[in-house]
Amino acid sequence: MAYEIIESCVNCWACEPLCPSDAIFEARPHFKIDAKKCTECEGDHVDPQCVSICPIEGAILNPFSEPANPPGSLTGIPPERMEEVMAEIQSR
Repeated sequence: MAYEIIESCVNCWACEPLCPSDAIFEARPHFKIDAKKCTECEGDHVDPQCVSICPIEGAILNPFSEPANPPGSLTGIPPERMEEVMAEIQSR
């Protein structure tokens, strides 16, 4: 099994140099993970390095096709409050 980078990836290059198995590569329109190379960082790190550095919620899926960093996990803002919070920020 392997992690997967999906279309919400913004090609920030944060994950690519951290991958111990060189499974992450630049593709169009976003980075991808070579499933044959991905070890999920087992034996190298406690946590998958791509997930630990990715700044985009939901851009990386775990081997069960679930967001590894689900909405709200990085910002601390529950998804149901995101619209309200963004409106507040924009009004400043």
